[in-house]
Amino acid sequence: MTKLAPVLSAHWDEKDSFTIEAYTRHGGYKASQKALAMDPDAVIQLVKDSGLRGRGGAGFPTGMKWGFIPQGDNKDHYLVVNADESEPGTCKDMPLLMANPHVLVEGCIIACHAIRAKHAFIYIRGEVTHVVRRLNQAIEDAYKAGHLGNGVDLVLHVGAGAYICGEETALLDSLEGFRGQPRLRPPFPAIAGLYARPTVVNNVESISAVPAIINNGPEWYQSMGTEKSKGTTLYSLSGHVNNPGQFEAPLGITLREILELSGGIRTGHTLKFWTPGGSSTPIFTQDHLDTPLDYEGVSAAGSMLGTKALQIFDETTCVVRAVLRWTEFYKHESCGKCTPCREGTWWLVQILRDLEAGKGTEADLAKLLDLCDNILGRSFCALGDGATSPITSSIKYFRDEYISHITHGGCPFDPVASTLFVGAGA
Repeated sequence: MTKLAPVLSAHWDEKDSFTIEAYTRHGGYKASQKALAMDPDAVIQLVKDSGLRGRGGAGFPTGMKWGFIPQGDNKDHYLVVNADESEPGTCKDMPLLMANPHVLVEGCIIACHAIRAKHAFIYIRGEVTHVVRRLNQAIEDAYKAGHLGNGVDLVLHVGAGAYICGEETALLDSLEGFRGQPRLRPPFPAIAGLYARPTVVNNVESISAVPAIINNGPEWYQSMGTEKSKGTTLYSLSGHVNNPGQFEAPLGITLREILELSGGIRTGHTLKFWTPGGSSTPIFTQDHLDTPLDYEGVSAAGSMLGTKALQIFDETTCVVRAVLRWTEFYKHESCGKCTPCREGTWWLVQILRDLEAGKGTEADLAKLLDLCDNILGRSFCALGDGATSPITSSIKYFRDEYISHITHGGCPFDPVASTLFVGAGA
């Protein structure tokens, strides 16, 4: 059994964990003092040496991303923190900000020093009002304590709530006051990002991991995780389990181990399918219970680690209905900038609705896959790609269940539409 290694969540059980008093009680803001005394390039190298990879989905090395910022260019540099957590099933950044917002504030101070930026922005979605209030209070307290305002200013920007703004360039457009739509790259944000200036965009968890790395050293961080996926991370477990929630563990833990820690699948039921990184990642089945949940392990098994959103579905779930609901979400959230995504997601929904209602034909499955093939890799950003993932993977593993909808004239999990046993296709 992999041991849990609380780093980010070490003091979440304390009633005042979110206050500056609690944060400083446990050594808070010592890492920023240490980092500010170092050469900025040395801070970047330290983060590189730690092996920290971005926790927003792609897993790009954080220190390398910081190193892309040109130096000596006499331009303003910016740090932007992506707190627009909106991937279905993902719920790690908001609990982190509720429990310990100051670790993000301190991480911003360190990151700004490293990339030679005087301004940092945290972009957060407007629906999470309670998190906005808590983060605003943390920023205010950090200013009062003198941690902010002496070379680094931090602004909390509240977005209007759009999934596309989780894409870093669409986020930058929204931050500038424009409609949130992805930009053509190159130029990349490191060269021309916010206000056409060199910009680093990082996820909340990525920046929040930095203070512990500064305090404990890169060797300490490298001692956790796997060969290429270092450190600990937050796994968000939800769905048909006895004890859903956040589980911080070294990268490489398996779903079987996390389920043991969470009390297992809800009593009396069995695992049918699950997502390793949110709804935009190809689904897995019970055959993947022992897949290492790191970037390389999940990729080798045919999916993506993404945001580590482990959505668990038992045998009572209709996979076609679940995939339809996800696809309706992507259709709704498509920004409309590119044809493959704008038109493609609409047609995916129409076909899936017919199949789920028992009105489709077997030829529709081929049409679905053909549509996915024409969207994948051809949309302006990854939203289109993500919309195809649950469809192609569910047909791969549960084709019989799609056929059952056709032959029985409706969903086999709906007692009104059919008397087919609930385990169909599993």
